[in-house]
Amino acid sequence: MSVVVEASGLGLRTRRGWVFRDVDLTAAEGELHAITGPPGSGRTSLLLALAGRFPVGEGRVLRHGSAALGQVAGVHEPDPALTVGEHIQERLLLLGPVPRRRRQLVPVAAVRARRAYRRDAFATAISGAGFTGDVPFDPDTRGRDLTPLQRQVLGLVLATLSGPKLIVADDVDSGSDAPERAWLWAAMARLAEQGYAVVASARAVEPGSAAVEHRLADPAAVPARPTLILPRPTPAATPAEVTR
Repeated sequence: MSVVVEASGLGLRTRRGWVFRDVDLTAAEGELHAITGPPGSGRTSLLLALAGRFPVGEGRVLRHGSAALGQVAGVHEPDPALTVGEHIQERLLLLGPVPRRRRQLVPVAAVRARRAYRRDAFATAISGAGFTGDVPFDPDTRGRDLTPLQRQVLGLVLATLSGPKLIVADDVDSGSDAPERAWLWAAMARLAEQGYAVVASARAVEPGSAAVEHRLADPAAVPARPTLILPRPTPAATPAEVTR
């Protein structure tokens, strides 16, 4: 399996101190990885850094291929007014057909979806992402009406359409119950089996998942930037004081 993303010594520090530091992570084709930790531990920032969408102050990230975002709240999420089918059609129109010279580099499923956008884009995109009859929404559901699980699924489907090497998704366990979380982790594992490197963030990995876990520390436990306290300067003497 070919390595898709390599991170070494990644660190992010703000005025309040370290968000995360000394993070090493290597993800290859066909692997599912999970970045876990409590709220505020820097999971989203690290996820975006791996995808090349967020700068870090220390360390380096090497990507061997393109990256695509799944659901990332506040960064990449469904348009409330568009239906699921319209999201897929819009993305395919923006991507356009795969150039012939690149077809060997793009997954067959993505090529088929981009050819079928005028006919049956929804079914082609869903099946191309590895979902069959168990997909938990229909093409007429609007973005504002999607459940947390449905938002995650739509994000994953849209991510596959560009034919990336790396797919990232944030807070995949947020707002879902145990059966939904188990279903989603299994769905991401199916994506990895198709050859993608998949990296997801969550508070914890669902039991039974085959994901490789990378646990971030509680931000309260990460040492803060040292505070330098300078001595207060001595007030200069006034002319009257000097002549006394």
